[in-house]
Amino acid sequence: MIESLNPLLASAIAAAIPLILAALGELVVERSGVLNLGLEGMMLIGALASFVAVAHGGGLAASVIAAMAAGAMIALVFGFVTLTLQANQVAAGLSLTILGTGISAFLGRQYVGFRAPASFADLPIPGLSELPLLGPSLFSMNLLGYATIALLGGVAWFLYRTRAGLALRCIGESPVVARSLGLPVIPVRYAAVAFGGAMAGLAGCYYAVAQFKMWQEGLTSGNGWIALALVVFATWRPLRVGIGALLFGGVSALGLYLQAINVQVSVFALSSLPYLATIIVLAFISSNQNAIRRNAPASLGKAFHADG
Repeated sequence: MIESLNPLLASAIAAAIPLILAALGELVVERSGVLNLGLEGMMLIGALASFVAVAHGGGLAASVIAAMAAGAMIALVFGFVTLTLQANQVAAGLSLTILGTGISAFLGRQYVGFRAPASFADLPIPGLSELPLLGPSLFSMNLLGYATIALLGGVAWFLYRTRAGLALRCIGESPVVARSLGLPVIPVRYAAVAFGGAMAGLAGCYYAVAQFKMWQEGLTSGNGWIALALVVFATWRPLRVGIGALLFGGVSALGLYLQAINVQVSVFALSSLPYLATIIVLAFISSNQNAIRRNAPASLGKAFHADG
């Protein structure tokens, strides 16, 4: 029984890793009071940048740097439009998704169908990787998988155990009060937006170079929207992001598992399971408006006029 669950759990964790990366970045952005709905676009741009870096002999380190840099740069464009020009954050985020999807499809045409010449291999931890159930899944990940676990703990520590994290949360709650205390509201929000973009780019790198090891149009399959929902599901708390990502990853893996054991269910129905689960979860959470108001940053999505 345990042996039959190993592939399911391993697939769930593999599906959860990019969701955790993208959701952690978005969580930091939203904690600063900025709502960026452009995760899907940033992930695709990061995926393409990482694949191009590997395809041209840059190596795995170059692919990570390229992905994070590309994600951060396009996120800073969003930051300039919303933080400096004071454009509507929802409209700008949706535009970023459309822009990133279009740019990645156009520039990636010549790479469609090509395999990545280098990819992240699994690195089993001696001893731990032989444990039943958890060993082959949790302790046999690739380097990006282990880095994701470290980032999960690192973001939680930053937000709740450092003065910088306290300042960021204060800005997300009330930028006016934060400015009166001498906190640089706009620079902090720019830094948060850049971090969110870098994490989204890293999630894209995972899809292109670690999981699928190839480039194709729409490589992320809309998972940027699931990562956005994951932030709400986790009530803006980092450690809950990991738990939620495992649940969503488990739903995704379940569809693949049912196909592998020849369960006679439509492929389209199985592919829709993660998105159906997202809708159900969001509908359930939205029914409790008091819980959302208690946990969501008070200034989320609201423009701040520095000279106001």
